[in-house]
Amino acid sequence: MSVIEVRRQIDALPDDVWRLVGDPVDLSGVTAECTGMAWMGSATGPAVGARFRGHNRQGWRRWTTTCTIVRFEPGAAVEWDVAFGPLPVARWGYRVEPDGPDGTTVYETFEDHRGALLRAVGPLVRGTRDAEGLNRSNMEATLGRIKARAEARAGT
Repeated sequence: MSVIEVRRQIDALPDDVWRLVGDPVDLSGVTAECTGMAWMGSATGPAVGARFRGHNRQGWRRWTTTCTIVRFEPGAAVEWDVAFGPLPVARWGYRVEPDGPDGTTVYETFEDHRGALLRAVGPLVRGTRDAEGLNRSNMEATLGRIKARAEARAGT
């Protein structure tokens, strides 16, 4: 199982950064692959056990996943497991930590949970054999957008 963690220092308060990453459904405007997300069932916000559907795109390729929140610590961390039908895909998450008096470090983490079947069809679905490299690149781009939004709101 591969794990990727990318971090970015942001000149904004932790609460301001948390508002951008704490609700995964709100992330579709900043992520590199996800084009939209919606809560499922009676869920209306992040909480352990809440589920949402994610719609993703890579080039002309499109797919939908089901996600379940597995960790939620308001103001600090959120993680969710991703599945494609009954098959586990990954665990994604964000962590926010104070960095000095007016700064924040935000971490984005990806853990690959794919089994042999999804590893075999993954290149067809996502259009790359280098899923780790693509994920790292996408994570860097996502954190760059989060940094820009947080710092614009903070006026820095």
